[in-house]
Amino acid sequence: MEKSEHEGRSQEAHAAEASAQEGAAMSEREVRAAKREAIIAQGLEAYPATFDRGLAGDELGMNIASLKERYAGLEDGASSGEDHTVAGRIRSIRRHGKMAFIDLEDATGTCQLFCRANVVAPESWELVGTLDVGDIVLATGEAIRTRRGEFSIEPVTLTLLAKALRPLPEKFHGLADPETRYRQRYADMIVNPEVRETLLARSLMVSAIRRRMEEEGYVEVETPMLQETLGGANARPFKTHHNALDTDFYLRIATELHLKRLVVGGIPRVFELGRQFRNEGMDATHNPEFTTLEAYRAFADLEDMKALAEGIFRAAAKAVRGTTVLDYQGTTLDLGRPWESVAMAELVSRRVGEDVSMDTPVEALRAIHEREGLEFEESWGAGRLIFHLYDELCEGEIVGPTFVCDYPVEVSPLAKRKADDPRLTHRFELVICGHEYANAFAELNDPVDQRERFIAQLAAKDAGDEEAMEYDADYVRALEVGLPPTGGIGIGIDRLAMLVTNRASIRDVIAFPSLRPERRA
Repeated sequence: MEKSEHEGRSQEAHAAEASAQEGAAMSEREVRAAKREAIIAQGLEAYPATFDRGLAGDELGMNIASLKERYAGLEDGASSGEDHTVAGRIRSIRRHGKMAFIDLEDATGTCQLFCRANVVAPESWELVGTLDVGDIVLATGEAIRTRRGEFSIEPVTLTLLAKALRPLPEKFHGLADPETRYRQRYADMIVNPEVRETLLARSLMVSAIRRRMEEEGYVEVETPMLQETLGGANARPFKTHHNALDTDFYLRIATELHLKRLVVGGIPRVFELGRQFRNEGMDATHNPEFTTLEAYRAFADLEDMKALAEGIFRAAAKAVRGTTVLDYQGTTLDLGRPWESVAMAELVSRRVGEDVSMDTPVEALRAIHEREGLEFEESWGAGRLIFHLYDELCEGEIVGPTFVCDYPVEVSPLAKRKADDPRLTHRFELVICGHEYANAFAELNDPVDQRERFIAQLAAKDAGDEEAMEYDADYVRALEVGLPPTGGIGIGIDRLAMLVTNRASIRDVIAFPSLRPERRA
């Protein structure tokens, strides 16, 4: 599809703005580069490999927040009589004759360096005159509180640890373009602390999930990212070539089939937190490279997977927000309440205003599509038509946590059939605020049924379905060895991070999201 004229102008404007910022920065970069050369010419190091840590080995180390807490009771104008060492990035410098005030920031907070020419060692005072915003320095001196009440370190020595050649962008003007912010994530994190806080919150969330899984008795494993056979989900893959084996491989689209092999092998509860790769589009909830939790439990069913999902989501929310009551993009969600379970056909029936089921004639389902303005394929049976109605009309309207159950077998090639209606499967997807967060099955463990479904997938692929799975002969062989009744679930970690940090875009919770390659003149 061709870009609109507006979109083209918008991209040109972003490029022009970035070019102007680059040009404006060049002169300052040249000044800073000259300072770097002058430092080196004096026999000093602009990027020392080793340095005197001073008192950095004390019980507080170089943690500014801990120092502030320790001296919270220090009176205005008082000195502590104790020396400490801090290190971090310079955020501002104010020079006044024989004094200089430097705001220094580390990962925990900011404090002032109150530099006086008659206190700072001569070589360190000379260094003060060459420092720029963005430089990384180490300072050792007495902890004091100024007469104006500012907690400070009064340095005796200053050491340059890294000379910044590029100035930091301004918070509101220098790094406003979202594309530039995602590409220059390092600068984005410096000028927009909430970005760093979001990524740290994601880490807390992942740690809480791991603890929860371990408490439930699951064993964490790693499975291949390079896979010879495409399987485990319906998705378009990335391909690569293995030179030593002279064989094409796929970057995995799911970990499912390998994890279930481990259940066959005798590990009854297994999970993997890892990357998946799907060669598909990008939007607010999709990135080609993403993270999932996949877990499988022997002698478990779909109800066990519902309980596991609720436990994981609540643990994630508590780890980040301290509560199971969340505000997500203006909607209040209480994850602590019981979650609804509802059949897919029931949701479609509510939406279209008439009863819909697997017994509804295909002609009637096609008529509903036409009435709703939805396209469909003539080859689709009742199951795929119902799924399409749900996908297009219902999913986006779901708000509170909802397990959507009873998926048709046509769209569930790895789920076990329901005994009371073999046209449906033991499967649910967890939907919150119109987005899918988890997908779970009572895993298909009948090797004959699985073989037939793989064959059906091959037929779909031959008919042009690029997302259909391939025939995995070894997986069928594993099922013939014997897979116990098993419950399985996959959870989108990036989307869960969006939920608990209240972020609207998946790019905000991925440190380095996929971007179009940068073009340089």
